[in-house]
Amino acid sequence: MRMIFLSRILAVFALIFTSVLSAKDAEPSNGETKEGIKAEIDAYIEHHLQDSHDFNLYSYTNDAGEKVHVGFPLPVILWDDGLKVFSSSKFHHGETVAEVDGNYYVLHHAKIYKTNAAGDLTYDEAHHPTNAKPLDLSITKSVFMMIITGLLLLWLFGSLARSYAKHGAIPKGLGRLFEPIVLYVRDDIAIANIGEKKYKRYMPFLLTVFFFIWFLNMFGLTPLGVNVTGNIAVTTALAILVFLLTNFTGTKDYWKHIFDPLGDGMPWYGKAIIYIILVPIEILGIFIKPFALLIRLYANMTAGHVVLMSLIGLIFIFKSWIGGPLSFGLSFAISLIEVLVALLQAYIFTMLAALYFGFASEEHEHDHDHDEAELAHS
Repeated sequence: MRMIFLSRILAVFALIFTSVLSAKDAEPSNGETKEGIKAEIDAYIEHHLQDSHDFNLYSYTNDAGEKVHVGFPLPVILWDDGLKVFSSSKFHHGETVAEVDGNYYVLHHAKIYKTNAAGDLTYDEAHHPTNAKPLDLSITKSVFMMIITGLLLLWLFGSLARSYAKHGAIPKGLGRLFEPIVLYVRDDIAIANIGEKKYKRYMPFLLTVFFFIWFLNMFGLTPLGVNVTGNIAVTTALAILVFLLTNFTGTKDYWKHIFDPLGDGMPWYGKAIIYIILVPIEILGIFIKPFALLIRLYANMTAGHVVLMSLIGLIFIFKSWIGGPLSFGLSFAISLIEVLVALLQAYIFTMLAALYFGFASEEHEHDHDHDEAELAHS
C-alpha cells in the first residue's frame, strides 16, 4: 500500500508537470483575461479527451516562440481509391497538409478530410466540414494503447499459466497477486450470476474484459494522456460483444420469456392486449441492457478525466499561493478516488455482463423435472 501511495503522488506530480508544459501558452499576457484562460483550459481538456493520430506526451513553446511537441507519430491507414499508408508526422499535429500519391489530406479535430494543396475546407451552416472523408483505419492513440494492453494481458496470463504448470498449480511471482482476483471473478461474479453448470463457457470473456477495462482505466490515470475507456466507440464495441454473446448463447427459455412472458397459463385471446405492451418492452430491453453498459463506462471515465483536468486548470486561473496548493490537493484526492473508480467500473461492467449471461443461459426447473419424470417412467 505504501508503494501504491507513493506511485500516485509521483503520477499526480508528473501529470501536473506535463499539464504545465502543455498549457504554457495559456499563461496570460498583461491584457489577457480569465475568460481567455478558461477558454484555453477548455480547449486543452477537449484535446485530452479526444483520440489522436499521434502519441503526444506534452508540448511547450521554446525561446524562439516555436511550439515543440514531445511524442512520436503513429501509422495512418486510409482507404481512398486504394490503400494509403503513411506516417502521421506528415500532418505535423494538424498544422500541415499531407500529400500522398497525388491526394491531399488535412487533419481537423482528430478527423481526416480530403482537400487541395492549400488545405482548404468547406463548411455547412453548423460549421461542420463538408469535404469527403476517406475510410480511416489508422492506428490511433487509443488503438495503440489497446494493442499494448492486449500484449500485456497475453504476457501476464501466459506467465501465470506457465507458473501453474511448472509449480503444480501454485502461482509464483505476479501470479500470487492476480490469482485472488481471478478466483474472485470466477466465484463471486461468474458462478454467482451464471451458475456452476454453465459459467465456464463465459469465463474467458469475463476475465478478459475485466482486466482489459481495468488496465486501460489505470493507463488513463497516468501522465501518458490516454483516455481509451472515455472513448464511446470503445465502450460501444465492448457492449456489442456482450450483446452478441448474450443473444447467441440464449436458451429457448430465455427467448420464450421475451416473446411469451406470461407462459401457458392463460388463453391467447386473454393475453393479446397484455402482449401488445409486454413483448415490445422485452424486445426493447435486449438493446437497452448493452446501451446502459456502454454509457455507464463512458460517462464515468470521461467525467473523472474532466474533473481532474479542470482542477489542474484552476492552478492557472488562481495563480496564488492559496489557490495553487488547494487545487493540487483536490487533484490529488480525486486522483486517489479515480484509482478506486478504475477498478470499480471494470467490476461493474463484468458483473452486469455476467448477470446478462445468467439470464440468457437460465433453464427453468420445470424442464428438469419433466426430463426426470420421463426418465423414471421409461
